[in-house]
Formats: sequence, C-alpha cells, structure tokens
Amino acid sequence: MASIIIRNLEAETKRKLKIRAATNGRSMEQEAREILKSALALPSKKKANLAERIREIFGPLGGVELERLPRDPVRDPDWLAERE
Repeated sequence: MASIIIRNLEAETKRKLKIRAATNGRSMEQEAREILKSALALPSKKKANLAERIREIFGPLGGVELERLPRDPVRDPDWLAERE
C-alpha cells in the first residue's frame, strides 16, 4: 500500500479529525483513510469535456453571431511543386 504525509495541517483540522476518529472508534490515520475513500467515491462535479464546461460558464452571457467566411476548395498537394 502507498503512504502519504500531510504537512502544514492546521491545528483545528487535526483536532476535528482526532474527535471524529474517537467518535467512530478509529485511529486518526484510519479515519483519514475513510474520509479520503468516501470523498473520492463520489462522482466529480466538474465536467471532463472542456467545450461543455466553457458553454456552461459563458452560455448565460449570450452568444456571438459570426459571419461565415467563404471557403475555397481544398488545393491539390502538388500545387506548391507546380509554382516552382
């Protein structure tokens, strides 16, 4: 199993973890494992798709209508060689 060290933990957070662990009849280490396990078992609230996330953030602000630019047909790859 892997191990981690948590540095700079606030005293109040440690105190609350100690109380919660005692309430549940566990060590602080076991309580921390259970907290991490349950927190990571929940589905993520963030969307993985960047485009969807951008639409979610900026959609309420309204859209922008852009003029469609004319498109030329795709050039033959040999066109550059013909120029030389």
